Amino acid sequence: MASKLLSRARTRITTAVRSKVNGPDFASSTPVWQVEGERWFSPADAIWRVHRDTSMFIGGIRALLMQSLHPVAMQAVSEHSGYRGDPWGRLQRTAHFINVTTYGTILEAEAAIGKVEHSHQFVKGITPEGEPYEASDPHLLTWVHVAETESFLAAHQAFGAKPLSPERCDEYVAQTAVVAERLGVPTPPRSRAELEAAAMSYRLELKRTEPAVEAAELLLDHPPLPRSSLPAYKMLVQGALSLMPAWALARLRLPYSPLRELMAKPIAQTACGTLRWAFAVDSKHTPPPADD
Repeated sequence: MASKLLSRARTRITTAVRSKVNGPDFASSTPVWQVEGERWFSPADAIWRVHRDTSMFIGGIRALLMQSLHPVAMQAVSEHSGYRGDPWGRLQRTAHFINVTTYGTILEAEAAIGKVEHSHQFVKGITPEGEPYEASDPHLLTWVHVAETESFLAAHQAFGAKPLSPERCDEYVAQTAVVAERLGVPTPPRSRAELEAAAMSYRLELKRTEPAVEAAELLLDHPPLPRSSLPAYKMLVQGALSLMPAWALARLRLPYSPLRELMAKPIAQTACGTLRWAFAVDSKHTPPPADD
């Protein structure tokens, strides 16, 4: 009886999470890693290990908070993204892009990149300060890539099942650059040191704006989730906040607490571990294990 209850619990968790992140039709779709063809990456690569781990949920929250601090990038998201009316749709498109470019064939990955490039042609406008912007701007593309890569790596190193060695961290950054370069990032960082330097180079541009506040409130205070899912989500949020630089928290007017950092790690590790446990029964929709 106990084993049946545990099995049902795992299935409920997996179905609930997968349907939100991968879409309601995830169960009937063919996973991209099962499609035959040549790939950029394999289970032997660092990018496979990082993107397969459940710490990605924490990295994704951190990435969105960090990205929101760039006023021009956030203006573009605010005016052209459907994250307010369709937050799950945006998440599912992002998750699909990461899945395809990490695990899919080169043909599928290049098609996904082409689709993003096409959509970027229509994302343009004027900031409240009168500054023109467009999504294809290499400077903005670089910031989005850097914030995302830094966040995914930080979350993996803090909460992943098997943190990477320093050499493998460099490998991960270099492999994300393969995709970024094809998206229009002119000189993406290719080592962890270059990644950290690139992130710091944007610091003076980052600030709190109304669109950033709206995004933070949606992520932290009013996530579009059923009440029953909120406690688990809050555990992931605490992990993400614990990885935010103190200066970034200050600009978003979020309190910095050393005690929260101390408590967040076991809380977030528990959440990630529970998701790993649940996903272990869903081998069809979980990428094959990374090679040690």
